[in-house]
Amino acid sequence: MIIGTRGSALALAQADIVAKMLADRGIETTRKIIKTTGDKFTDRPLHEVAGVGAFVRELDDKMLEGFIEIAVHSMKDLPSVRPAGLKTSAVIERDSPHDVLLTRDGAKLDDLPKGAVIGTTSMRRRAQLLRYRPDLQVKDLRGNINTRMKKMEEGFYDGILLAEAGLQRMKWELDVERLEIENFCPSANQGTIAVVTSEGSEAETLTSQLDHTQTRIVTEIERIVIKDVEGGCTAPIGSFSQFINNDEIRVLAEVLSIDGTRQVRIDEIIPLEDYQKHASKLAKKLVAMGGKDLVKEAVSKLRITK
Repeated sequence: MIIGTRGSALALAQADIVAKMLADRGIETTRKIIKTTGDKFTDRPLHEVAGVGAFVRELDDKMLEGFIEIAVHSMKDLPSVRPAGLKTSAVIERDSPHDVLLTRDGAKLDDLPKGAVIGTTSMRRRAQLLRYRPDLQVKDLRGNINTRMKKMEEGFYDGILLAEAGLQRMKWELDVERLEIENFCPSANQGTIAVVTSEGSEAETLTSQLDHTQTRIVTEIERIVIKDVEGGCTAPIGSFSQFINNDEIRVLAEVLSIDGTRQVRIDEIIPLEDYQKHASKLAKKLVAMGGKDLVKEAVSKLRITK
């Protein structure tokens, strides 16, 4: 079977993880690299790349055309609205959801000097960092992990923010500081790999064996809780859920202003039973607290056309 993937080192590593899981079940695969819109425009922040699904659309198209049978994605990149005929057949067991800080001299976040320059393309990470350390300078930084590290080593940045899961999948052991979720709530589905296939296909049947039930549930909750604020993947929004026992799930979500000075936040425990209904209630609560207003403000300031 043909697996479609982006060509970055991290995307290839994720595709290889899925390929190995399938190989362990006797299913052979080959890999096709597909360039996406997000890969073509690395000279600008993500919020300036038109539309949603910048890392996904071309893979969707190739699957609908029958060019590939399986697509492997970072689940946080998947838009909420998906093309008819495609299905997320498997959600792989989650790796670390945490953000990490990598600095040029090994300094920790609390020890960075005033005015230190931190690189990130994420509006969420920018807002959360400024909330925690408003004295820091946050500058845009695109490119793959190697590119970002090189720019830091060349002195353009004192530190960079990354997803810990990416480093894990690349098998890189770096001297990073793991940032606590309470202050740096991740993006919805961060640390999770999604497998997409055509609905009703043999590929769907085979890859569904890889699905991790608890990860699928918490990632669904993370999406439901923020769906009503309508922020897409560019506004400063965090959403994270985790099982605290077999029957209960902690749900943490927040929307911030771009400069990190204002926020609305929920942190509650919901039962596993009827979790979708409880998550929908939290979504409405987030809107009522002003979450949608903060998103509209961010969208206006970023000149995002929705």
